[in-house]
Amino acid sequence: MQVVYERCCGIDVHKQTVVACAIVPGADGAVSKESRTFGTMTENLEALAGWLAELGIKQVAMESTGVYWKPVYNLLDGRFAIMVVNAEHVKALAGRKTDVQDAEWLADLLRHGLLKGSFIPSEVLRELRDLTRYRTKLGDERKSEVNRVQKVLEDANIKLASVASDVMGVSGRAMLAELVKGQTDAATLTELAKGKLREKQGLLQQALSGRVRPHHRFLLAQHLSHIDFLDEAIAQLDQQIAEQMRPFAAALATWDSLPGINRRLAEIIIAEIGPDLENFATAEHLASWAGMCPGNNQSAGKRKSGKTRKGSPWLRRALIEAAHGAANTKHKYFQALYRRLAARRGKQRAAVAVGHSLLTTGYYLITRHTTYQDLGGNYFDERDREAVKRRAVHRLEKLGYRVELLPVATLTA
Repeated sequence: MQVVYERCCGIDVHKQTVVACAIVPGADGAVSKESRTFGTMTENLEALAGWLAELGIKQVAMESTGVYWKPVYNLLDGRFAIMVVNAEHVKALAGRKTDVQDAEWLADLLRHGLLKGSFIPSEVLRELRDLTRYRTKLGDERKSEVNRVQKVLEDANIKLASVASDVMGVSGRAMLAELVKGQTDAATLTELAKGKLREKQGLLQQALSGRVRPHHRFLLAQHLSHIDFLDEAIAQLDQQIAEQMRPFAAALATWDSLPGINRRLAEIIIAEIGPDLENFATAEHLASWAGMCPGNNQSAGKRKSGKTRKGSPWLRRALIEAAHGAANTKHKYFQALYRRLAARRGKQRAAVAVGHSLLTTGYYLITRHTTYQDLGGNYFDERDREAVKRRAVHRLEKLGYRVELLPVATLTA
């Protein structure tokens, strides 16, 4: 095979050690391989960098092992052309698996140009990712805590969730605060209802008649306190993310203009793929990386499975959430697309397809520097009016009707 890099190094990364195998030309022109093991402390990684520099190595490859590759990457980045590769793509042969052999295998693949590096965003985007992902985790934790509040209420025979759409809304929160203080009179608690909830006072009074015991009040106090803490932490993260998003205001506005995508989802999308999308050659490449397109599994002319690949779980989750939001809009293209696909393929596949369409639409808006123009909720009907008309007439005729179609202009004349 053709040699692409005469001097290169493969690194097998672990929690406490890294094994590096360097390939350099020997004195007689033969290939010389040397392996060394280093610790993962900063001092040890500096020694690794010094050793590579002494050998004149510029090209380095390593597997993306958990989070353990990050300290190595952070220290070597900028000094060497470092490539982080997917461990699934560079598996060695079975029965020949040791740390030294893994490092040597990576070095051999790199030497012949057989490795493809993973997308590693800039340091600014990596910091932004940490913030948005942590905010998502806190949001999940808050949802779990709200569910725990609901469990306590059910155990206390308080059926507030059966009447109020949001237990943690203004009215619900005021009622919970009074329950914690020891108030058990249903009529008094009902008076705390606000807005439309006051129209349900009779039903609300029945729902608030329960058996609240001291341990229920204690648990509610703990849960509400935790929710308040999470709300404050999420608000601080929102502020920090907004500050770091200032340089990406144009991209943020573009993503935010798409149906179903709000500012929070737009921030997640930018943190995961970057503001200018320069690392993705095509919209198809981006959709594949995100795990939002059908997988390839075909043999002997037979399609075996169209299951999507794993892709980026954070981006995929945001796009699926955006797809459900777009499906609930009115008279919009993505709503029509979701309903059209959900009827034939099911809601889950429809959500993935709409998420894919949102992602590719955003890609073209960003790369072509244009604005979003919705095609309208009747786009699919207008695309082939004659076919729609034939199907509608055929269905009515099968029900036993004789159909005569006249244009609206004729009827109003």
